[in-house]
Amino acid sequence: MSSSAAGHDCCGGFGNIDFRKVARWEQRTRKLSRAFGSPYLACYFLGSSILLLNVLRSHCFTQAMVSQPKMEGLDNHTTYFLGLVLLGGGVVFVLSSFFALGFTGTFLGDYFGILKEARVTTFPFNVLDNPMYWGSTANYLGWALMHASPTGLLLTVLVALVYVVALLYEEPFTAEIYRQKAARLHKRS
Repeated sequence: MSSSAAGHDCCGGFGNIDFRKVARWEQRTRKLSRAFGSPYLACYFLGSSILLLNVLRSHCFTQAMVSQPKMEGLDNHTTYFLGLVLLGGGVVFVLSSFFALGFTGTFLGDYFGILKEARVTTFPFNVLDNPMYWGSTANYLGWALMHASPTGLLLTVLVALVYVVALLYEEPFTAEIYRQKAARLHKRS
């Protein structure tokens, strides 16, 4: 098998699954929660699937970069260290988001009816809206700069665009479920 065929196989398939559609289906039907016997188990299953596919995406991203030529103008110490700083900052945003949200908060738990007491507003959410997405984007941008990769830069733009589209759906949904939760709590008191 040629390296280009291997690269194509690497990035196809399950990476095209829209997990938000799966989560919205779960929210409407609760079939995954019933199948797993618990919304937590169903969320852990979906979250683990997303996490594993993110590892695959990162591997494919790296393979696409290293299999393509470097851009001479980016292949220098300054760009490398800028990439390293972006990667470090991205890791801080991704990990601190995960610690603030927990596993179910990170991996679509709200679609399973698993909500935090209130929307998280502590670091890093008090510094940046959607720090998990933008931290991940910074990771890819940093990685692309460290590899002086025009392919990596292009793929980073693609990742960012996918996140922007996801946020067009996710932000109103999250705002609405927490509004509904607050209204229910207000009625009880």
